[in-house]
Amino acid sequence: MPEIELREETVGRLDSLRVDDESYDELVTELMNIYEAEELTMFRSGDG
Repeated sequence: MPEIELREETVGRLDSLRVDDESYDELVTELMNIYEAEELTMFRSGDG
């Protein structure tokens, strides 16, 4: 798995989004899924 460096501000923002003992990996995966779902919704709404 690639390793990335995050600014302290970014880590703080991620920490505020974490639920219970959710790992950063779980949080990032959830955020990516939300992003992809919104992207798909935007794409489909433009199909009219």
